[in-house]
Amino acid sequence: MVSEDNTTPPSTSNADVDLENGRRSRPRQRSKSTSESSSDYEEEEKDLHHDGHRPSRRELHESISRSRSTRSLARDRTVTATASGMNQPLGDTISRRDTILSRIRTRPNVAPFSHPLAHQQTKADVLVDFDGDDDPYRPMNWPTKKKVTTTLMYGFTTMSATWASSAYSAGTRQIAAEFNVGNQVAVLGTTLFLFGFGLGPLLWAPLSEVYGRRLAVLTPMLVAICFSFGSAVAKDFQTLMITRFFGAFFASAPVTNTGGVLGDLYSPAWRALAMAGYAMAVVGGPCLGPIVSAAFVANPSLGWRWTEYFTGILQATILVIDVLFIDECYPPKLLVYKARRLRHETGNWALHTKFEEWDVSIKELSKKFLLRPIQLLMTPICFLVALYASFCYGILYMQLGGIPIIFGEIRGWPAVSATLPFLGILVGAIIGCSINAYNQILYNKVYHAAGDRAVPEARLPPMMLGSVLFSAGQFIMGWTADPQYPWIAPVIGLVLMGTGFFTIFQAALNYLVDTFTLYAASAVAANTFLRSAFAGAFPLVVTPLYHNIGVGPASSITGGFAALLIPVPFVFYIYGKRIRRSKLALGNRIRAHTMLPHTAETEKDPDVGIGQYNKLYFERERIEDT
Repeated sequence: MVSEDNTTPPSTSNADVDLENGRRSRPRQRSKSTSESSSDYEEEEKDLHHDGHRPSRRELHESISRSRSTRSLARDRTVTATASGMNQPLGDTISRRDTILSRIRTRPNVAPFSHPLAHQQTKADVLVDFDGDDDPYRPMNWPTKKKVTTTLMYGFTTMSATWASSAYSAGTRQIAAEFNVGNQVAVLGTTLFLFGFGLGPLLWAPLSEVYGRRLAVLTPMLVAICFSFGSAVAKDFQTLMITRFFGAFFASAPVTNTGGVLGDLYSPAWRALAMAGYAMAVVGGPCLGPIVSAAFVANPSLGWRWTEYFTGILQATILVIDVLFIDECYPPKLLVYKARRLRHETGNWALHTKFEEWDVSIKELSKKFLLRPIQLLMTPICFLVALYASFCYGILYMQLGGIPIIFGEIRGWPAVSATLPFLGILVGAIIGCSINAYNQILYNKVYHAAGDRAVPEARLPPMMLGSVLFSAGQFIMGWTADPQYPWIAPVIGLVLMGTGFFTIFQAALNYLVDTFTLYAASAVAANTFLRSAFAGAFPLVVTPLYHNIGVGPASSITGGFAALLIPVPFVFYIYGKRIRRSKLALGNRIRAHTMLPHTAETEKDPDVGIGQYNKLYFERERIEDT
């Protein structure tokens, strides 16, 4: 027990006294406080020993309390001063983050940049452009071999992406059994993939017009490959669905940007032939994917996971070849490379392109470029053409579930054999490609007669024929599905559907590219977005539709809707030019994608600049959205 006086109890030994003094004289650990609190603390220590008097524990406790109060008061003053400088309410304590931010905010502002020539306008003699229409550096003037190689590589890349969309369907039953879900739930793997196909183009197409085609295609494909292998090793159903969606989101880059690539490489006189190869890639992937995947699924030692492994291997192989042989073909980006080389060769660092004068900001990028496909979709031309192509695309993916039902369940064919009728759609696509090739000969005559200017309506005759064939094929396939009819009958219906689909799909792409030449990639992205939304929904309804009302009535429903859309190409063929000349369409085009300056020339003819990509690209005005 400690006595109340200031003397040490007799029972306390000298060692205890020394220990007690040592504790009192031990230096205290100083906190981060102001110089005022530190000075008060030192004065308090001096007062404790000013006369050699040893304080009692009560006095020591009171002294320490006063010292702490002094330091707390100083700290509160510091916090109050900081809070007043930051103009925001603070609590009793201030975090390290707030302290750092306060230091950053109190730094002096950087003085404005200045230069003697800063206020002078850029002169035309320092702007780098192509050396005339016959400049070999222009993608349209590349050697034919290089253009064909580039087209084939982008086509194979697109096919590997669309392959992934359909390869999954063959293993749906195994997936449902392994993860203990229903067959309809397992079909979500196809639906989510197609939804990812629809959302991805809204990002990749505008980015290709900012950073170039090559970077906006190859980089997302690398990520898509990772997700393909992720689907193959998925341990639960949720992981499989997530990897399928994001795999499609990144794999959609070549699907949407290839249309822009072909617009860069080919003039309207030859663009349709190149589009035919691209359309074959879009159709070939969904047709061949289920056949090869069915062979993997039928092999007990492989199973559904190898459909995803093979998809990843296929995509990786094509990507390696792309990296080796594909060059950038976006004209503004090529001019940037040209200006950079000229600066180093000549030492004239003022040389630059109009494209480099554009200071990209996140706000402008999101406002004008990420939303541009949606804005284009609001124009009547883009919306109606994309709507028709989207319906046909949905019917194509509807057959992923329809063909196995017709030939597997109804006719009793083995699993692999039941997928072979997909080749009928591919044969029809080849026929459609021949029709479009013949129409290209007719188109070239109209093109040259118009002064080498694109004539979008001349692209529509194959679409007019294909609309009739596409509707008729659905009726034939549906009402000959019964085993009493020979197997060739429904296959003929599939051939007609393939022919109609190909002619409609390719004509729609050519029409959009000719109409929105400058922003062809964004127009194709709008088309891809809408058609993927349709395609994602159709596989979910085909099985209950065929099982509940029968193949014949179900095909009559879809064939009837296709018949209702037959007038669409005829309307645009007759009134298309008038629609483009209307104030509504012209205003939408200018507001949506700032394509051309609004001058007397464009007011007189809205088609000025269509097919004149390289002449008018750098003359567009940056019209701000309001």
